[in-house]
Amino acid sequence: MAWIELALAMALFLASHRIPAALGVKGRLLAALGPRGYGLLFSVASVLLLWWLISAAGRAPFIPLWDQQPWHRWAANIVMPLAIALAVFGVAAPNPFAFEGRRIGFDPTRPGIAGLTRQPLLWSLALWSGVHLLPNGDLAHVLLFGPFLILALTGMPMVERRRRREIGAAEWSRLTAHTGLIPFAALLGGRWRPRGLPPLARAAVLLLTWAAVWHLHEPLIGLWPGV
Repeated sequence: MAWIELALAMALFLASHRIPAALGVKGRLLAALGPRGYGLLFSVASVLLLWWLISAAGRAPFIPLWDQQPWHRWAANIVMPLAIALAVFGVAAPNPFAFEGRRIGFDPTRPGIAGLTRQPLLWSLALWSGVHLLPNGDLAHVLLFGPFLILALTGMPMVERRRRREIGAAEWSRLTAHTGLIPFAALLGGRWRPRGLPPLARAAVLLLTWAAVWHLHEPLIGLWPGV
């Protein structure tokens, strides 16, 4: 039954991100709730389904594939603040290249988070799932984190191709001149330089989110994240 629960939780989580748009439910909810209301509802539903999915993986039979090493947890604790930062600064930011970004308000000379990477949320998902694979070397958790990692890495070129087709090749080249897909590529290549401090409100959300993840990890997930 535990494996069935894990499969059902994964199927519902993935379906919740595809079926509403395919069946037109997303459009009706957007019209009824507005973008912010829909975003809040979708976020809450996603978090609850993700929590169920993680809990189901924890209840599945333990079938080890590799042993946990001391550096595995160090890696998770070092990488997770970056993953959280990418999500916090990426969601609803002016960024016409990512599905989580706003189409309006983007300045190609001051691209903001898109200067760091055009796909911050997918990179956040890739970092979160990839770094959690290290200390969770059992079959259930590989089946949990592995699909998320594959989804994030394969989703980036798909989203990029779709956005490029929508925007047009010439306009895409103009808008992306100071951006990069790979994190820090535009910075290292000299195409982008951060200007000023990040928005204080988002920085506060970042700190609060990181603190919440750290302190609630054990009561909600069942494992203390410290080394």
